[in-house]
Amino acid sequence: MPDLAHLYFRTAILFLIAGICVGIYMSMSGNHAVTGAHAHINLLGWVTSALFGTYLALNPAKASGLLPRLQYFVYVIGVIAMGTSLYLMLDGNTALVPVVAAASLVAFAGVLLFAVIIFMPART
Repeated sequence: MPDLAHLYFRTAILFLIAGICVGIYMSMSGNHAVTGAHAHINLLGWVTSALFGTYLALNPAKASGLLPRLQYFVYVIGVIAMGTSLYLMLDGNTALVPVVAAASLVAFAGVLLFAVIIFMPART
């Protein structure tokens, strides 16, 4: 398995742990205001990262080079920034709305870069 695919799986499990922690907090506190952040951390962090890792594991020729590494860092930084700022915004800090928007665009840029990886010809 390519190193980048393995890195995606490691990152995905960390997002799952974070998402479960947010879910446990909501359950214990009875405060479900941050449900949106919980969902984004789990879906964009855990599920999408695992899917990216699966694709790269199945297509190892697409996991090498600068673009796949750049895509990984752009996407993960975007999801971390979005999940954190969204959590804080939904918990009452409305000043973070522009940060959530910017972080969402960074995560989206990571998705677009992955689309480029999918459509580019595989290196032989």
